[in-house]
Amino acid sequence: MGKIFLLMGKSSSGKDSIYREVIKKENLALKKVVPYTTRPMRDGEKDGVQYLFKTEEEYIRFKDDKKIIEERTYHTNYGPWRYFTVDDGQIDLESGNYLVIGTLESYCYIRDYFGKDNVIPLYIDTDARTRLQRAMNREDKQEHPRYDEMCRRFLADEEDFSEDKLSEAQIDVRFENNGKIEDCIEEITEYIAQKIR
Repeated sequence: MGKIFLLMGKSSSGKDSIYREVIKKENLALKKVVPYTTRPMRDGEKDGVQYLFKTEEEYIRFKDDKKIIEERTYHTNYGPWRYFTVDDGQIDLESGNYLVIGTLESYCYIRDYFGKDNVIPLYIDTDARTRLQRAMNREDKQEHPRYDEMCRRFLADEEDFSEDKLSEAQIDVRFENNGKIEDCIEEITEYIAQKIR
């Protein structure tokens, strides 16, 4: 039986960069799961790569068909943005192991759906100053920066990943990403390798 490794952390903790490197590790042979979202595509993103971009109407159809494994909605300054995982055949634990990016909330839903023994949390811990600097640098590069949305996400994450919620979800392993990201990637790679032996 395979496992789902769920990479999570506050915004600008380095999840996407870590994901891109860990998924390439041939010795781990991890499979991708492309999540869904109704938010607008960012500069440089492609449909089906970072996310499967869907309309609100398409989201409602998935919901009506009871195909949504987990979901969360962020009430942004640009309207509601939904992120969700669909039972669309991408995940088959009989065929191997998976690497997924999510939130603490999505981890709990996926864990409950697939079973605690089959879903392994990978929490990226990054200090607030580092996260803010990274977020500003990323927004500065956007053709249409959304600094207000960046600030909203930063503050929301402080609540969503509070110590109480981490403790309640039994997240007891953390991977620090405050310095060289390569060190964090190596630590996560070794941890996954131990879990799939």
